[in-house]
Amino acid sequence: MTMRRSLLCVGSLTSLASGKVYFSETFGDGWDSRWTASQLKDSEGTAGKFVASAGKWFADEAEDTGIQTSEDSKFFGLSAGFESFSNEGKDLIIQYQAKYEKNVECGGGYVKIGPKMADATTFGDPTPYNIMFGPDMCGYTKRTHLIFNYKGKNVLKKADMAYKQEGEGTSHIYRLVVKPDNTVRVEIDQEKIYEGSMKEDWELLAAKEISDPDDKKPSEWADSSMMDDPEDKKPDNWVEEKRTVDSAAKKPDDWDDEEDGEWEAPMIDNPEFKGEWSVKRISNPAYVGVWEAKKIANPEYVDDESVYKFADFGFIGFDLWQVKGGTIFDNVIITDDVAEADAFAKKWATLSEVEKAKKKEEDDKKAEEAKAATPPPAADAASDNDDDDDAEE
Repeated sequence: MTMRRSLLCVGSLTSLASGKVYFSETFGDGWDSRWTASQLKDSEGTAGKFVASAGKWFADEAEDTGIQTSEDSKFFGLSAGFESFSNEGKDLIIQYQAKYEKNVECGGGYVKIGPKMADATTFGDPTPYNIMFGPDMCGYTKRTHLIFNYKGKNVLKKADMAYKQEGEGTSHIYRLVVKPDNTVRVEIDQEKIYEGSMKEDWELLAAKEISDPDDKKPSEWADSSMMDDPEDKKPDNWVEEKRTVDSAAKKPDDWDDEEDGEWEAPMIDNPEFKGEWSVKRISNPAYVGVWEAKKIANPEYVDDESVYKFADFGFIGFDLWQVKGGTIFDNVIITDDVAEADAFAKKWATLSEVEKAKKKEEDDKKAEEAKAATPPPAADAASDNDDDDDAEE
């Protein structure tokens, strides 16, 4: 097998540019010695395994081999450690590839990046992390997750980001950039899907202002925009009874009151019934709007100009549940140098072109096979009938 270059870089290594690569992995030979499988779910029998695979479409099998979730309806836990570093004062770039060989139906394809772990075999949902990033879906709920841990609390983005990881069997590349000015940029397939402020788009900090708990709505405040019309009265001839006595009914001649009881005419639907009457509604002339308590400064608000900063990054891991396995991950990099991330992105671009071409070939072949399997139109049978008619004439 052709040897494939795999990198495991730490902060002490300086790239050719001015930045650093803190971690990188291309899942070449020996990848399983650099990653630790979680044993958290072993006792439950629900732990799935990662295996090396390039999938059904690749440009170069050795170069494009990643790790694949190999089983259905399993938990997958795998992590790799590296020398601890802080992103204080510099960009943090996290990038990786994910390819769904089949529709996951319900499950994630995200990564978790966090502080150094004491025991990687216990990695799983309870493990603290700094950032969770990547696709997640279950049924009709689909999004690209980006969760930041702030002071011990995992905080989701206020509005979901677009989900691009559809089940078409081609690779997608995810890039997250966290900047020292507390802004974030997210790219999928080298296209920006989000750029904005951590302070504004995540509830990391307490609100600057709160409603004044001592402010009370005035008793005369009219906050109903509509009211009953005091001039509207129910018409005298308005009929609200749904049922009425059938006036046309007659007691049967053979009815015996002593034996059959007192005869009563049956009830029928009332033809005069108009429904329950209600007074018409009109605009309230006293309406002044919905009352809200006045805003005051929140005494619990404390600004933080370093919400982007994490003191310790020491691991990256996959902590996933998938109904349908088959997801392939590859070309993981954590760096502060965009040029290093771009170099990995070129690997994806080369693979993506091949995958799209092969997907088109497969789709075209399926379309031709479906066309060939389609019965001929009924026009031939109609033509035969016309010939029979001509022969009779």
